[in-house]
Parts: sequence; C-alpha cells; structure tokens
Amino acid sequence: MAGLVRMSLDSPEEVRPFEDGRGQVELVNLEGGAVGRGTFEPGWQWSKHVKPIAGTESCQASHMGYVISGRMKIVMDDGQEDEFGPGDFMICPPGHDAWVLGDEAFVAIDWQGFADYAKRS
Repeated sequence: MAGLVRMSLDSPEEVRPFEDGRGQVELVNLEGGAVGRGTFEPGWQWSKHVKPIAGTESCQASHMGYVISGRMKIVMDDGQEDEFGPGDFMICPPGHDAWVLGDEAFVAIDWQGFADYAKRS
C-alpha cells in the first residue's frame, strides 16, 4: 500500500483546453485513474466545444463528480435531462450533450470521466 500522496489541481499534470477558449480540464493522474477539475465557461456546449475534439456524435464519457459552482444542463441521447448546480453529486452515463446555464462558469471535480476527455491525438 502506498503512503501519503499529495497532488494539486492548481498544479495539474496536464491541461486540456476546449475549443474557442471556453474552458479546460486540469488533470492529476492517480494509480486508480485520472481526477480532473473541469471549468466550463459561459456559452460552453459539449456539441460545439468538445465534439470537434472527440469526433463522436455525443459525449461518450461516463462522469461521476461533484459540482463546485455554476449550473449545467445535461440532455441524454434518449431525451432524459436534468440540471446540476453547486453541491450536487452527479452520475452521468455516456451518450449526452451538455451546456452551461447562465453567466457563471460551471466548475466540477470528476473522478471517472476525464481520463480521455477532450484529449487531442
């Protein structure tokens, strides 16, 4: 078993910017997988700012995370939808589009879906 580990999302190992400067994902890589902080600026939408990077029709990442600030609407390919805001815990399976609501950046910590998210070849 490993000893103490200290990493900081303020000094990430990797930063992946979104299209048009609409935010980024900051990552630290742990033995169990990547943990990331996503900052999604007002006006961000997956289908506009990550789809060109991912090359899929909808987001195929599975997310599990905690919302720090802002609001986001997520619409699943099957039509199910919900909004998430500060303090919400979120589980979101693959097959969705999402966008920021309002004028505040949406910031979330995700410990499941950011390993390959917005990763350029």
